Amino acid sequence: MAQVAANGMTLEVEQHGTPSGDAIVLIRGLGSQLIHWPDALITAFVTAGLHVITFDNRDAGLSRKCDGADAYTLCDMADDTIGLMSALGIEKAHVLGVSMGGMIAQLAALRHPARIRSAYIVMSSSMAPHLPPSDPDVQNMLKAQAAGPRRQDVIAHELRTGRAWGSPGWPFDDKDRAALIGRAYDRSYCPEGTARQYAAMMAARHDLAHIEAIDLPVLFVHGSHDRIFPLAHGQDIARRIPGARLVTIDGMGHDLEGALPVIVAKHVLRCIETV
Repeated sequence: MAQVAANGMTLEVEQHGTPSGDAIVLIRGLGSQLIHWPDALITAFVTAGLHVITFDNRDAGLSRKCDGADAYTLCDMADDTIGLMSALGIEKAHVLGVSMGGMIAQLAALRHPARIRSAYIVMSSSMAPHLPPSDPDVQNMLKAQAAGPRRQDVIAHELRTGRAWGSPGWPFDDKDRAALIGRAYDRSYCPEGTARQYAAMMAARHDLAHIEAIDLPVLFVHGSHDRIFPLAHGQDIARRIPGARLVTIDGMGHDLEGALPVIVAKHVLRCIETV
């Protein structure tokens, strides 16, 4: 692991595979860290010869934490991604973003098309006002906090929320998931940073209103059982971006459990072969 200066931020980054391969930058979602990327997804890309870059977004993991005076937008986070590429000497890369990371990937494609080879948007949204909202109980859970700041409180809370929007086709193992939540807690617990990211995501509707202007190869992967962003979100984005493709995975919710990382990687690699 290493830290690099990018777009005025200090970002924690890991690199996998050979630097001589085509680069793919993976962008995490709300409040999550680079350790949340499934090993199977990274391994699939490395085995295919790609140079895989994972990093902690600002306000998460070991990257720089902001404060109340540091208001930022998802456009700033998209610029972080491009700044990270520049710091690593990568002129052009594929980008893959999940959830909020998928919004960041869309904005990177809009703002820096010369730096993006292709974009892969997984379980994400454009936040367009006509799209169906999350299920009511899920909306409440997205805003809820753990009962307290103790490690066991956070693990119990995140297990409960994870079950609410997980994948019915690939339910997670409670023991393994609890271990990952605990590992993330030990590495960095910053609910204030997650709240700032959430505010940036909620304010992104205006910036994402122009995705029809994206002129790059784009693939959307969405689950049939996503309770945070119902399938209509993926369908809408794929319809609006010229030439975009949508892959719907039956039984997938709003996570990457079980065989899902390998399934997603196969769809992405198939598309990369044609770029």
